[in-house]
Amino acid sequence: MNTVKTSFSIKDLESFGGIKAHTIRMWERRYNLLEPNRTETNIRTYSLGDLQKLLNVTFLLDHNYKISKIAKYSNKEIATLVSNILEEDDLGINHHAINSLKIAMMNFDLHLFSKTYTSLQKSLTFREIFFTIFIPLLENIGLLWQSGVINPAHEHFISNLIKQKILIHTERLENSVQDTSDKLFVLFLPENEIHDLALMYLNFEVISHGYKSVYLGQNIQIEDLEYLATTQKECYFVSYLTVNPCDTTVANFAKRFNKDIGQKDIPLYLLGRIIQPVDQAKMPDNVKLIKSIDAFMTLLN
Repeated sequence: MNTVKTSFSIKDLESFGGIKAHTIRMWERRYNLLEPNRTETNIRTYSLGDLQKLLNVTFLLDHNYKISKIAKYSNKEIATLVSNILEEDDLGINHHAINSLKIAMMNFDLHLFSKTYTSLQKSLTFREIFFTIFIPLLENIGLLWQSGVINPAHEHFISNLIKQKILIHTERLENSVQDTSDKLFVLFLPENEIHDLALMYLNFEVISHGYKSVYLGQNIQIEDLEYLATTQKECYFVSYLTVNPCDTTVANFAKRFNKDIGQKDIPLYLLGRIIQPVDQAKMPDNVKLIKSIDAFMTLLN
């Protein structure tokens, strides 16, 4: 089966480019900006080239070009204008990189992903790439998945490439950064939690700040953590939750953690989407709700 998506609806273009469908139709009528094919039932279908052109057009609009002027340029001239702006505009580079990575995802194009990432490395640290490129990209991909524009294969492809980069940079740190503290951070995901990308990045930050780390990964039973809790002097547990942990509430999960560990003074830091609305006052004293990765990094300093 060919899983590369080469045909797009006008709603797909709206989701990718942030331009309303009625505006795209108006540009077609007034400027012949895009020339979609038509199905037998007269429904518009667009090519990958149309999508790329629309992304370039939105980029130029964001840089104060008028649509009436853009429409007069050829596809090649539009691409050249985008390239010229990128040479002078750091924010423009980020915007364009995110669009390039979306195209790489749609085509399952490893070469384009690598080319874009290598270009970003010339001016940004890995931490900067993660926060200014990867996080906005993943947020946008989540919306595209929810709206049905992409399927899980696209999301898995791009997520695993990002995980590879996290692992590469984590390994470099492990070989170069000396431990400067006796604290040990144990990073784990509880049962039924499989989204490990954010936890992998937290591990990168723990090591980069000079702390020892034990990365356990996905689907860990809490009782299996007792050994580390009882054999390590300064042990801090970290988890990132995107679904209700162990089929219960965050508050009950925290209580179960203390019960299964057999102690009530072992620190547990919880991050992730599912903890955002939870009240810290409802947590045991040893359990801290960390609302963002930035806040976790501040805690490490």
